[in-house]
Amino acid sequence: MTVSPDPLLAATEQLLTDAATPPWTALLDLVLAHFDCPVGTVHVLDPADGHLHLAAQRGLPPPVLDKVGVIPIGKGMAGIAAERRTPVQVCNLQQDASGVVRPGAKLTQMEGSLAAPMLDGEALFGVLGVAKPTAYDFTPAETELLSAIGALAARRYRS
Repeated sequence: MTVSPDPLLAATEQLLTDAATPPWTALLDLVLAHFDCPVGTVHVLDPADGHLHLAAQRGLPPPVLDKVGVIPIGKGMAGIAAERRTPVQVCNLQQDASGVVRPGAKLTQMEGSLAAPMLDGEALFGVLGVAKPTAYDFTPAETELLSAIGALAARRYRS
């Protein structure tokens, strides 16, 4: 029996292969459509300062943009996903008391959220994040898929 590749992974690979420069917005649009999420981000690690820098976003209100432009490793969902090199998820950003969610994240008015590190092996390239307006637990399969998309991007663009 032949297992066909996930259509989203195949589309992601094609998008990344065809692009001379990172197509972060197009990649984010593809991911958000698949996961049915109105909000998402791509942060890329800047080796010069060791911080995550916003490379693309969809759906973030202006007050949040000011807060997520540059994220230190270990701060907020994206920073913690980067530090741990493992996906971080919150079922409801609005009610989270774990300390993972930064106060400004509540301004997104999103609830279910997932941040997956973009890894080439163990080397961190960035973080890919998605969010839904309702409480939601992403499944292990969804988490693995977002991580796999991040890995494809990291392998393609990591210098």
